[in-house]
Formats: sequence, structure tokens, C-alpha cells
Amino acid sequence: MRILTFVSQTLDAEEPVRLRDGAVDLSSSKLVIDTMDEYGVEEALRLREACAETEVIAVGVGATTMQDALRTALAMGADRAIHVLTEAPVDPVAVGSIVAEIAKEEKVDLIFAGGQQSSWDSQALGSVIAEKIGWPQVTWVSKLQLNGSTLTGVHDVDAGTETFEVNLPAVLTTQQGLNEPRYPTLPNIIKSRKKELRSELAERFKPSVKTRTAFASLQSKERLHRIIDGKDPGAAAGQLVEFLRNEAKVIA
Repeated sequence: MRILTFVSQTLDAEEPVRLRDGAVDLSSSKLVIDTMDEYGVEEALRLREACAETEVIAVGVGATTMQDALRTALAMGADRAIHVLTEAPVDPVAVGSIVAEIAKEEKVDLIFAGGQQSSWDSQALGSVIAEKIGWPQVTWVSKLQLNGSTLTGVHDVDAGTETFEVNLPAVLTTQQGLNEPRYPTLPNIIKSRKKELRSELAERFKPSVKTRTAFASLQSKERLHRIIDGKDPGAAAGQLVEFLRNEAKVIA
């Protein structure tokens, strides 16, 4: 079996967001593998541990910095990685079409993608891949088991959760709760440097990018700097309610 696990990159949670020339500037920021995609990498590795004749391929689409995220996936245990290089902004439709083409070329049996990519705040990627390649998909998987060529498990739906059964090949999107991603160990980090990380140009896949960034802005909030004297708890509570109702307008 061959598993493709998609990897994206996002801003580290402790990094500030910076703008330059009307766009988000990540040139001096720390970027990490998207947590949603980590669950996919981890689940692919667990399936390989349960089925010895399995290869895990990590695929990322983006700028040169994307190789850092792919190296993390390799250090976690992926067998090899493919980096599709593009410095231009890409949307889920363009990325989905690229991943679908790579899946065909690599003759994979299963594709993992995060349920929601942080950089796009979108849940569309898994559906795009499934549509482009013509495979069934299961979204928001929280439990998974492989029996031969059949996957069974649990996933989230609007009404709660439901069990599913789907035959390979298939596309699955992952979420928190599916597993606990492992940390790369020092020996595996060293080994990852010798693993294959192949680069491809996005132009080879002729992606159709239909979105563009019109502008970017940082959300700013003005502080009222109200200080409440807490010596009289009753009066302080009354003042707080007054501020919340009449100035902040967050309660009726």
C-alpha cells in the first residue's frame, strides 16, 4: 500500500503577524507544520506500522520554506517527500488539483489531508482532491482502522458522529482526537537528512488559480483602560455591569 499525506505550513502560534506592502510578510517568521496535517502524517505512520508493506509519502505545495515542514514529516517517519515549488499564492482548488495529479503518478491507495488548513481557514482541500481524482472521501475522521482494503472508523457529522466503511482508494480528512502526533527524535531527525525530498515546479501541473489577495489588514482593538476600585465588591460589580452594557455593549 502507498499513502500520500498532505503537509502544509503555517505561522507558529507564538509568532506575531506582520504586514508589508499590503500583504502578510512571513520572511522573518517561524513557520511550522500545520497541526491538522500532523494528524494525517501520524495516522499514515500508524497504518504503516500495522502493515509492513506500506510507503508513506509527504507532499507539500508552496515556497522554498515548505521544505522545513516536509523535513519534519520525514523526521516523524515518512519514507520520502515531494515539494511542489511555487512562490505565487495558491488556493485549495489549485493545490487539490496538484495533489490529485501526484497521487495518480505515484499510484497511491490512500490520501490524508487536514480537515481545515490554517492558512486558508478552509475545509475544501479534501473535497477538491476527491473530486479531481474521482475517489470517495470521508471528512473529519476521529477513529480509523484498516481491514485488508477496507477502512472503518468514526467521523463527525452535523448531528454528532457516525461510523463509516469505505473501500480503498479513498481520501480522508483528519482532525484533533484521531491520534497524538509523535515528536521527531534526534536519531530520526538525522536519518531524515538522507531521505529523498524531490522538488517539482508547480507549472508542470498547470494549476488554475482563481483567487487573488485584494488587501490584508491586522485587526486592532482600542482599550478603554477602565479601572474598577475593588474595595467595595458590590459597587465594583455594578460598575462592571454598567461598562459591559453601556460602553462595551456585550450584554443587554
